[in-house]
Amino acid sequence: MGAYSISKEGAGLRFLSLKIGYRTLKTAVGTAVSILLAQQFDLMFPASAGIITILCIQVTVKQSFRTVGNRILASLLGLGIGMALFALLGYSPLAIMLAILIFLPLAVRFKIQEGFISSMVVMMHLYSSQRMDLALILNELALLLIGVGVALIVNLYMPSLDNELKAMQSQIEKNFMKILKEFAYYLRHGESNWDGHEMIETPGLLGKAVQLASRSVDNRLGKREDDPYYQYFVMREKQFELLERMMPIVSTLDIQVPQGHQMADFLERLSDSVHPGNTAYRFLDQLRVMRDEIKETGLPTSREEFETRASLFYLLREIERYLFIKQELGKNTDEAADKNVAAAK
Repeated sequence: MGAYSISKEGAGLRFLSLKIGYRTLKTAVGTAVSILLAQQFDLMFPASAGIITILCIQVTVKQSFRTVGNRILASLLGLGIGMALFALLGYSPLAIMLAILIFLPLAVRFKIQEGFISSMVVMMHLYSSQRMDLALILNELALLLIGVGVALIVNLYMPSLDNELKAMQSQIEKNFMKILKEFAYYLRHGESNWDGHEMIETPGLLGKAVQLASRSVDNRLGKREDDPYYQYFVMREKQFELLERMMPIVSTLDIQVPQGHQMADFLERLSDSVHPGNTAYRFLDQLRVMRDEIKETGLPTSREEFETRASLFYLLREIERYLFIKQELGKNTDEAADKNVAAAK
């Protein structure tokens, strides 16, 4: 008996420790409000308003608006098809079957198939009531409006994702810094004990960051091309592709040459400047100066040195592309800011 009491207490503590997400809370509150309103207006089938609200709560505000529009159109289509078939065939399972067979291809054609369940709810109310008078039709429309209206209202609140986005930005930048420093170390020493886990971890981080930034944009009903976080993470994705291409080049440069040490110094300076700000133009100028200096040095004295110098020049081009991507982001950000200022005027 004592063991049972402890187990029961432990279960209670686990239950209390469960976190309720904001979407769950909004769904619960919205459903209750919809049913209450339907009851206050003395509508038939008030629980259906709550069901419609549940179906319309989405992850983002943009998705919620799209879902609401699709469900309204689908419900009206289902209502029309149901009324026509019930009038022709009576209230029979055959009429329901034909209604579904007619509705689904049309819904797919008009891309409103996600409203299938809400349209069936409306149709089944007609079937259950065995009538199609004006009062019942108005009742269904009222249930629909209450359900989608409450869903839109509660879904307008979306918590800010800025803290999560900043945290992901910081982690991605740390990984970029580590990768560039390890490249510099290898160029300087020709060997390294680095396990390369940042190269494995970063693609997943970037994918999650882009998705999170997309959600943030959809919650504000904005455009992705105007969102700084979205553009930033897309830019880092492109840069990381170049880092992946640089890695096999760097790993083959095990012969020490002065030009390699120059590039190691450059990469270390670059790693110390990995941040959201746009300083690419300064590094591009330094890169051009370094390229000219390397060209002015004497010719290679051996085949190995020649191959190493050739690989270094290829690496220079990849680094230049890496910097051009960041510079382009700065231009796009400035253009977006100018548009916003112009719109404000």
